[in-house]
Amino acid sequence: MKKLKAGILALFLAIPLAAIAQQPVYLDPSQPIARRVDDLIARLTLEEKTSLLSTTAPAIDRLKIPAMNGWNQSLHGIVWTRPTTMFPVPISMAVTWNPELVQEVAGAIADEGRAIYNYWPTVPGKVEATGGQGQAVTVTANGERFRHNGLVYRSPVVNMDRDPRWGRIWEAFGEDPLLAARITVAYVKGTQGDDPRYLKLAATLKHFAVNNQERDRVSSIMEVDERSLREYFLPQFKAGIMEGHAQSIMSSYNGINGIPNAENPFLLKEVLRDEWKFDGFVVPDSGAVENLVTAQRRYKTLEEAAAKTILAGSDLDNGAYARVLPKALAEGFLTEKDVDQALRRVLTVRFRLGEFDPPSMVPYSKIGPEVIDSEQHRQLAFRMAEESIVLLTNKDNSLPLDKSKLKTIAVIGPFADMAQIGPNYTGMYSRFVKPLEGVKNKVGPETKVLYARGSGILESDNPEASYAEAESAAKKADVAILFVGINQMLEREGIDREYLNLPPVQMQLARRVLEANPKTVIVLLNGGPVSLVAGFGGGQGSQDLDAPAVVDMFWAGEEGGNAIADVLFGDYSPGAKLPYTVYRSVRDIPPMTEYDITKGFTYMYFDGKPQYAFGHGLSYTTFSYSNLRLSSEQVPGNGQITIKADVENSGRRAGDEVVQLYVHEVSPTVKRPREQLAGFERITLKPGEKKTVTFSLSVERLSFWDTNKKAFVMEPEAFDVMVGSASDDIRLKGQFRVTSSGQWPPSSPLTAASPAN
Repeated sequence: MKKLKAGILALFLAIPLAAIAQQPVYLDPSQPIARRVDDLIARLTLEEKTSLLSTTAPAIDRLKIPAMNGWNQSLHGIVWTRPTTMFPVPISMAVTWNPELVQEVAGAIADEGRAIYNYWPTVPGKVEATGGQGQAVTVTANGERFRHNGLVYRSPVVNMDRDPRWGRIWEAFGEDPLLAARITVAYVKGTQGDDPRYLKLAATLKHFAVNNQERDRVSSIMEVDERSLREYFLPQFKAGIMEGHAQSIMSSYNGINGIPNAENPFLLKEVLRDEWKFDGFVVPDSGAVENLVTAQRRYKTLEEAAAKTILAGSDLDNGAYARVLPKALAEGFLTEKDVDQALRRVLTVRFRLGEFDPPSMVPYSKIGPEVIDSEQHRQLAFRMAEESIVLLTNKDNSLPLDKSKLKTIAVIGPFADMAQIGPNYTGMYSRFVKPLEGVKNKVGPETKVLYARGSGILESDNPEASYAEAESAAKKADVAILFVGINQMLEREGIDREYLNLPPVQMQLARRVLEANPKTVIVLLNGGPVSLVAGFGGGQGSQDLDAPAVVDMFWAGEEGGNAIADVLFGDYSPGAKLPYTVYRSVRDIPPMTEYDITKGFTYMYFDGKPQYAFGHGLSYTTFSYSNLRLSSEQVPGNGQITIKADVENSGRRAGDEVVQLYVHEVSPTVKRPREQLAGFERITLKPGEKKTVTFSLSVERLSFWDTNKKAFVMEPEAFDVMVGSASDDIRLKGQFRVTSSGQWPPSSPLTAASPAN
């Protein structure tokens, strides 16, 4: 704190005293932000106040208030009118199980966002601003069009991947609340930076809450019990707010328990403000205020709907507020004091972004355009791509491939020569390495590479000819590499999947290529889980595709082609793990409208045998686990236990292992998970190297929500401790007993805001 005060004083002294003396309080950087905000609000007219509650708030020149310039996207790179670095998609970030890397990537993305804000448009010439759904302001300068991005970014998406059919799984961080929470905190911290005074960008958590299906999403109202909310659907939001200190949160279109989330006081006031002490601003999803009148028919006029959302805790909207709040005030639906409260939250974030201070005081104003699409960031995208590739199957050590023994390779499939960038909310790239190019780069001119598309993604113009071409290439090759998967035609915002298998045309392609050459490696490109059951619709009795090796590279960004080549040919040993369960079929899970996960969703409550389990992922080396130690076999209800295990690389090459800690309550009085992730750590070991992995587990993190007591509680009980390489690959087991009861309020940050390691 002393260093912070000294730094602020130094910055203050650097500004000429005469200039400070002439400044109003809100432009005086030496004043507390709260006082500056109040001073500015006092100078605004009512019309100006309501105009500032828009994501495209105009500049107010008389008060030196800059335009807000809309909201923007940064899920896996900055969305702009020029190329930026395209990283692997968010689900790939979860696949790494590496929060430190995710924070580094999010920081690089935010650097590019700041650079765009700092330097565009700076060229001379005619500049014309145009709106457009509040997303950005487009300008024309010297004949070139730019999007002048603001500093508020609508990322990350932190909804739980409850159902594998959900079309936006690729945007989120998996099906487990602890894993999602740790990746959320890392992403938010990387986005907002580590300066104690200023934000690099403002991160927006979305969509709050229980946004888990695309069908009827603007009008659907889900019934969700409070225990499910507290234990499963809210922890990652809580972590992002209480630990990550995200400065913005977006309420979702849907509602829960009878009330649309844009006007839900339980979510926006009781939980968010009162319990979690959120100090940023709330923004309804685009058009959610209008939906209260149209799709949900809650109110007759937009004026009343806008007022109700403000009164419930919303603060900023794409445009409805600026248009209708003056009339809503005149008709008595809300007061100027209510507007001031919302405006105070919005302006506080804008002050923290440095919009009202000299650029010399804001460290992020020095980030230059050289970081945009830089070679350093491309290398970081390459590292993320490598760390997010999962080896699912590897019979008889079919991988890695020895290129010195391969004279001919067949690269086949609709995704082999395709730049699969991801659906909406994806920017532009300057150079995208496709899988076919990556393979060619790796093997060199002495190896012949045959290519056949084989099929389309959903259909082919001439299926038999396409299959025949693929079969011919496969027969001529020493090995075939088949790139198949799904894309935005099957999963994206607005579209949920009907089935989990590959599309029939690709399943047929896979069967025929495997028959033509049994030495075929299948590589998946996908956002959500893909089943390789050989039979449309699948089911427990169906037969899997009998491929010797299966690899999942997801949508791996601009360097994905090089990264998958490194993995296939052994220059990198895969270490990633699945962040969700890959079920064999939709027949194995409840209907998508079932929001009680205890009925059979996720690894925690699924009774069947999945195709690939949560946490699964193989390596080119082997790891042995030994010497499980518990600090105590008896732990009080308010205590914690330390769990240690030794992990050794027992193979012949270096590799990464994600050590996973699971717990299970032996005889619960309420339904509890069969196993639940309680900690994890990704480690790198050389051959023969051994490391002790330590988990510090608070008893509070084992608690469950008691609806009657409105608190998290713990009853005296025995708990199994399980340490292993996946949820279905447990290597070590132990047990301890909680000896006394415990109780924690919902505002306790430890409940889901901190990792167990």
